[in-house]
Amino acid sequence: MEALHKIREVLMKILGLFIIFLFAMMTVIGTYQIVTRYFFNRPSTVSEELLTYSFTWMALLASAYVFGKRDHMRMGFLADKITGTPRKVLETAIDFLTFAFAAVVMVYGGISITKLTMIQTTASLQVPMGYIYMIVPVTGILIMFFSFTNAMDMLHGDFSEKGEARV
Repeated sequence: MEALHKIREVLMKILGLFIIFLFAMMTVIGTYQIVTRYFFNRPSTVSEELLTYSFTWMALLASAYVFGKRDHMRMGFLADKITGTPRKVLETAIDFLTFAFAAVVMVYGGISITKLTMIQTTASLQVPMGYIYMIVPVTGILIMFFSFTNAMDMLHGDFSEKGEARV
């Protein structure tokens, strides 16, 4: 269990740094786009495409990051009111349902869409769209890992008190 926590900690640091890098890059590219559009009257289509894809990547990776911290949005009106074994079962079941969703929709579906779009290229960057969509299965794998480690933590957790469960 300790090894899983260390792997999660390293993944969280790498993921956090990459998200910060994407946000900083988006800030620079967005500033460049504003300058070229309003001061030189020559809008940059490349910067617009880069911003769009960077935002998508950042949003997906940030969602995986939030799952890793177990800070994702949830409706805790039922789970936060029960204690003991029923709470442990519910919290673990939620994590395994999240795992299943990420496996089927994000990994399997993401790989399928990535394969389908490898022949398409982006308009300005001329990069295969499959490379852009590759972030979906990557995010799915991260969410699966985080859901699994969260479920393991929930199985070993103490739910004697009401309130939100933390890892």
